[in-house]
Parts: sequence; C-alpha cells; structure tokens
Amino acid sequence: MNAVSRPSLARQLCHYAFAVAALAIAACSAPESSQQKPPRPAIVAQPTLSGAQLAVYPGEVHSRHEPTLAFRVGGELTERLVETGDRVKAGQPLAKLDARDLLLQRDSARAQLAAAKAEHRNADAELARYRDLLARKLVSESQFEAIQTRFDSSAAQLSHAQSQLDVAENQVGYATLKAPRDGIIARRMVDSGQIVAAGQSVFALAADGEREVRIDLPEQDFTRFAVGQMVTLELWSRPDMPFTGQIRELSPAADPNLRTFEARIAFDNHQVQAELGQSARVFVQSPSTSGRLSVPMAAVTADDGQAYVWALDPQSLTLQKVSITVISFGDETAEIQGPLTPDSWILAAGTQLVQDGQRVRPVDRQNRPIEFGANLAQGF
Repeated sequence: MNAVSRPSLARQLCHYAFAVAALAIAACSAPESSQQKPPRPAIVAQPTLSGAQLAVYPGEVHSRHEPTLAFRVGGELTERLVETGDRVKAGQPLAKLDARDLLLQRDSARAQLAAAKAEHRNADAELARYRDLLARKLVSESQFEAIQTRFDSSAAQLSHAQSQLDVAENQVGYATLKAPRDGIIARRMVDSGQIVAAGQSVFALAADGEREVRIDLPEQDFTRFAVGQMVTLELWSRPDMPFTGQIRELSPAADPNLRTFEARIAFDNHQVQAELGQSARVFVQSPSTSGRLSVPMAAVTADDGQAYVWALDPQSLTLQKVSITVISFGDETAEIQGPLTPDSWILAAGTQLVQDGQRVRPVDRQNRPIEFGANLAQGF
C-alpha cells in the first residue's frame, strides 16, 4: 500500500511543479507582449524648390542705434576718458576740450550783463522821475518819450546780454562730451592733443537695446532683396541654431570703395541674446521658377515600378506612403513632382525599415529632435 502511494504522490508533485512553472513563464511573457515599443527615431527633412539656391552672406552683430558723437564746439582735445569697448552710462563724460577761451568768453558775457543791468536800473529810475515831472507839467511830452525810448533800449540790451551769457555758458558745457544714452563705445576716432572741429566725429556709440546683423550685398545680388523680406541667420558662436530675421533696411547707394550695398537684418534680441561684434551668417533662399522639388536621394524608393516617399504627419508623427514622379537624379538629390510642398516633412533615410502608419520620433542628421519649422541653415 505504501509502495503504491509513494509513486503516485511523486507524480502529483511533478505535475504540480510543471503547472507552476508554466504559469510563471506565461506571467513573465504576458507583460512583454502587452508593452508597446517606443517610436523609433527617424531622420526627416524638408523638400526644397528645385532650381532655388541658398546664398550665404557673412555679417556682424551691431546695435540698431549707433550714433556718432561729436563736440558742438571746436578746440584741442585735452582729456579722453574712455576707450573702445568701454561701457558708459547716459550723461557720463567721455572727453574734454581746452575750455580756457570759452571761459574767457563767458566772463566777458557776464561783465556785459552786469553793465546792461546797471544801465537798465538807471533808465528805470530816470523814467520814474520824468513820469512824475510830466504829471506836474514840468517836462514836455517829447522829453518824456525820449526817456521812455532809452528805458526800452536798456531793457532790450539787458535781454540780449542775458542771452549772450546763456550761450557762453552752453559753450563751456559743450567742451565736455557726454554719452547721450547707455551703451558701449564701438569706435574712437581721435586722440588726446588733437585739434577737432565742431561736428567732427570723436566716438561711435553702440546704444543698448535692439541688435541686428549688418551684411554687404554685391551689386549683382542687390535686386533679390527687399525691405521686410524674411531670412535665416546663424551666429558663429552657436552653429546649427538658426534664427528668423527680417531685412529692416537696405542702403540706396553702393559703397564707393567696395561697390557693395549695406543691409540690416533685424531679429528678436531677447531670444537670440547676441553680443556686439559677434560674427554671423545670413541665409537667403532664392526663388524657383520650375515649381519642382528636390529631395534627398535616400528618401526615394519604389514599389512595383512606382516611386514614392514616406511623408510625416507633424500632428500624429506617423508615416504615410506618397506617390511621386521622379524627373531627374542628381549627385545627392532627386528632382520630383507630386503632392508635396516645401513645408512637408519626409523620411530622409532608412525607408526600407518602416511601414505605412508607423509612428516615429523625428530627428535631424545629428540625432536632435526636430522643431517643426523651415530650417534653411541646416538644409539636408
């Protein structure tokens, strides 16, 4: 009895162990099948207009307001208080002229004013005396009118002398050149001991505030630009980080030496945070007349003789097969026709590894997440 029951018990225990193991395997495998795989990264790019060219112009960051500072009077420059690159505050003295002659002129004006005041007091007193005499019929009307004319003349002389003194005081103040607003000294044109004329440029001030990029356009490209035209710019210190800019100003005349036209590109300084003097590049896309698009060669594939590309839906981040017609092949791109536009996004590599409706994580060729918006600086 015992011999028979022991094998039966052993078999039951074995069956129980196999059942537990099967349940454990099923429990471990179930979450794996139920877990959804994360979207795979996919390199995407935008088509470009066929025949369009991307022109690049070097530039430099400037202040939007760059007033040239000059003395309002002439003389010898005796003190230069700032250097190029110094930061200054509004009202800060920048340079001084020899003001000895101006001080003498001010002293002379003060003496003339004192004399005019004395003359006016005498004329006023005499006018009061003659007014009393006229009331008592002791002087004639013509005598009184002569005294009245002398009083009016002294009043005019007094006003003139006061104005002359004010001018002389201003002239002394003009001997000190002050900063009109906060900023940085961008250039210095004179040095101590130099004789400067009134209005001669002494400093160039890059005022705080808005920044912009200055570029020089060759004559043959000038007609391609217009005020208000949108461009893309990039700072050399931050490559592959393009910003949107707008042409704010175009010079109407060419530089007589370089035969180039100056252009000013405005951008959002709070977003870019550019510093004065930084080097920059401005990208300008020329228009295309063919209406065709160019895409990377690796983006084009075929199925049963029909060429197509994988288009990305920016909202759902899924891929859809879009049929196209290939016009011609180049070294790195293909010229196509189809329902795409320059604002479309297409898969630029790995077309054989995806399927219709697949969700992906769009990146550029440096594996950086794509921020949807035209990016002329990165290109393909």
